[in-house]
Formats: sequence, C-alpha cells, structure tokens
Amino acid sequence: MKTADTTPPLVFLDTETDGLHPSRKAWEIAMIRRDAAGEHAIGFFVDIDLSTADQSGLRVGRFYDRHPLGRQLSAAAGNDSATLTAWENAQWHDRGVLAGAQAAMRVARWTHRAHIVGCVPNFDTEVLAQLLRNNGLAPAWHYHLIDVEALAVGYLHGRGAEYDRAQEHFTGEPWEDPAGKADLLRAYTGMPWDSDGLSAALGVEPPTADERHTAMGDARWAMRMYDAITGGAR
Repeated sequence: MKTADTTPPLVFLDTETDGLHPSRKAWEIAMIRRDAAGEHAIGFFVDIDLSTADQSGLRVGRFYDRHPLGRQLSAAAGNDSATLTAWENAQWHDRGVLAGAQAAMRVARWTHRAHIVGCVPNFDTEVLAQLLRNNGLAPAWHYHLIDVEALAVGYLHGRGAEYDRAQEHFTGEPWEDPAGKADLLRAYTGMPWDSDGLSAALGVEPPTADERHTAMGDARWAMRMYDAITGGAR
C-alpha cells in the first residue's frame, strides 16, 4: 500500500502593495505551490481602494502601467469614450481583477497548511493576513516563515567555513586564500543585505527589468534562490 505524502506544501509568494505603511494593501498577488501533485502557479490583480495609497509605493510596482484600474486611471488602456464606458459597465471578472473576497478565498486555499517562502515574507503575509480577516477568513499557513535571504546568508557563511576547514584538513595549516573565495562569500553577507548580491553569490539569475517588482517575477526569484540552496527540497 502506497504511503500518503504528508510533507507540508511549499508556497513561494510575493505581493505588490500600495506602499510600506502598516495599513498597506495588496493589488497584485502571485503564488507558486509545490506539493505532492507537483508545482502550480497563479497570479492575479486585486481590486483596491486607493484612498490610503502611497503614490511612491504604487510606482515601485508600476501600478499605473500594469493594474487594470491603474491603466484606466492613467489612460494607458486608452481614454476614448468607448473604452471608458466598457470599463465602467464591466463586471469585476471582466475587468481583469478579483474582488477582495475572491482574492482572499484563493489565498486561503493555496496557502492552507503550507510553509511560506519569499524575500522578507512577513511583509507579504502581514498584508495577506489582513486581506483574509477583512473577508471573514483566517491565515492557516505555518507560522515559521522561510526567508530566502536569511537562508542565503547562513548558506554563504557555511560555504566560507567549508573552504577554511578543507584547507586545514588537507594541509594541517590555516587556510591561505589567494583567490579570496571565502572573503568574497562573506562580503555578500554584510548588512544591510542586498538581494541582488546574495543572488549573484548563489549563482542565481535575478529578475529581468520587466519581471522585477512584479509579484510573479519576484516569487519565481525567491523560488530560484531557495532551490539553489536546498536543491529543490520540499
């Protein structure tokens, strides 16, 4: 009899939000779930109330270029009367966005019992937890979040120590490192941590300019870093 796979799922996720303030809201969400059934990805825009938005925060993720509402407001989608009338008359699902309740249900289902992986994932889970609670739901992901940057720093410190130990083991002498490999690895771990530097030290390609600060682009980046460190373990 085949034993059921009881390993908890991993969900690599990222959000684009309307700022850094405590009451910030997500306007784009991406999740990549890895479980016994394989790996599946989903990304979507969320309807958002902009009354408390920070304009500089919206610019980071290119809200006015990418979100359907932002494109309408900035006329990126066209400002002729036919386009504007079609938008105003459209239902939410025809506008290319999910209402808050729909987005919350999708997040709740995809993250149930999962370990969340991301770059500074608490930034995202705080926003998502509030989205769920505002819609009568509660977070059910594992409380121990996996931050790939913290994972990378520990991994790189360990790799530097490996060079030291190997030299001592084979020569009996403290390691002289003419190439500076250990020092280079340690240099990437200095604070404040830099995502691009850590990614480069792992040999992981960062997002392209078009992918960066998109929810799916950054979720996939976190997944590449995690896999480089763990070998794709779940």
